[in-house]
Parts: sequence; structure tokens; C-alpha cells
Amino acid sequence: MASFNRRKPKRGGSALAAMLRFKRPGPSQQSGDFAHRNQSLRRRGIYLLPNAFTTAALFCGFYAIVMGMNQNFEHASIAIFAAMILDSIDGRVARMTNTQSEFGAQYDSLSDMVSFGAAPALVVYEWSLRGMGKLGWLAAFVYCAGGALRLARFNTNIAVVDKRYFQGLPSPAAAAMVAGFIWLMDDLGFAGEDLTWFAWAITLYGGLTMVSNVPFYSFKDVNFRKSVPFIVALLIVLGFVAVSTDPPKWLFGLFVTYGLSGYVVYFWRLIKGKPVSIVETTSDEK
Repeated sequence: MASFNRRKPKRGGSALAAMLRFKRPGPSQQSGDFAHRNQSLRRRGIYLLPNAFTTAALFCGFYAIVMGMNQNFEHASIAIFAAMILDSIDGRVARMTNTQSEFGAQYDSLSDMVSFGAAPALVVYEWSLRGMGKLGWLAAFVYCAGGALRLARFNTNIAVVDKRYFQGLPSPAAAAMVAGFIWLMDDLGFAGEDLTWFAWAITLYGGLTMVSNVPFYSFKDVNFRKSVPFIVALLIVLGFVAVSTDPPKWLFGLFVTYGLSGYVVYFWRLIKGKPVSIVETTSDEK
């Protein structure tokens, strides 16, 4: 009988005690959590100014593809050169305004792949390589794949390569060679069907040279903040005047010269017995 008279424990007693022991965060803790959430949101944002230039370069690359599909090869070539100018600006703007970010670096690489990898390959295919059949589209693919591999290697080897040189032909310079050739021949009145083997050779040369180990001068050791003699400013003015007189000839000649300069440096180092590779240390590339 005594066992029936015992008082049973109330259900939920432990849960009620736990609720009573719970202490709500004070105002200072709440404000700290709110500031932490705001800081996390700010980290996830992107910088407008440099990414606006990258978007403009991406637009030029896409515009070049559209113009190539519409058989307007002059506008397509000019759009690729415009993308090259914008691509050279966005990184400098980011460094000058201290707005570098990992998002901007990845976005810039994707934009370069469209503007300097896919766009030149598709434009030169529509202009001249279509009539070659399999050889034509394979050359265009080699160029496009070379641009992708060049960008991937650049992103992974950026910390182990001599800053004075590029490892392989930069993709903007390769795109300028292909687009400059199309622009020059179109300006001179030549049809793409008459220059298929020349277009094929330039496309293949650009694609393979991008993934080579040939060193190309990067101009990164030039200090643009340093004062220069007055004659340098005069030479720059004369250079702009010369290019403006006949842009297709001057631009194509300029980038062909740069596209061949790497092999001159390569064989000069080979003859002098200097190291040919510009990779300072080994890297684990996949």
C-alpha cells in the first residue's frame, strides 16, 4: 500500500528546469552577432569597379562571336582588340583601388577564356577554316584548348614563374595575332576562302605556342610610376599616330613581332647556355 501512496514525479520537470536555466543573450552579445553576420555578408560581396571592366571584356568577346556568325569579321576583330584593352585595365584598376579578390581573379580567367579562347577560334573558323572540313575545325579546337590550358597553367604557376616573362604566348597576344590577320586581310579585300592555309597555320601556331615553355617578355618589371625622359612621351605619341594611320597593318605587325620574340629569347638563352625554363621551382600541376 505504501508504494501506491508515493507521489509520482511530474512529467516534463527536467525540460521545464532546462528552460528556466536558459539565459537569453544580452544586448551586447546580440549586437556582436549582428555585426558578425553583416561582416560575413560583406565578405560575400564583389567589388564593382574592376569587375565592371571584366564584364565589358566578356561582352566584347561574346559580341565578337555574334559578329563572326553574322559574317561581319571586321567588327568581330575589333571587338577582340577591345576586349584585350579592357582586360589589361581591370587588373590595374583592382590593384590601384586595392579591390583585389579571389572572385575577381576567377571571373577574369573565365572572361579571358571566352574573349581570347573561344571567340578567336570561332571567328577564324567562320572566316576561313570552315571550308577545310575536319582540318579546319580541329585547328580551331587546338587553339581553343590551348587557350584553356594556358589559363589553367597560368593560374597554378603564378607563384613559381619568373615575373619578367610569361610561360608561353599570352592568350590576348595569340588572339590579337588571329584577329589581326583576319582584320588585315578583310581590309585588303581578300576572302577567307583564298587564305585557308595561312589562317590554318596562324591558328595552329597560336594554339600550340600558348602551351609551350617559350618565354615571352611580360613588361611587369616596367615601373609606370617612375619618371621617364621627355623623348619617351614623344615616342608614345608617335606610336599612337602610326597605329591610327592604318590600325590593321600596324597591330598585326606588332603582335606578330611579339609572337615571334619568344622564340628569339628561347634560342638566345639556349646558345648562351642560360636556363631556358622560367619556372623557378617545381609545382604540382595536374
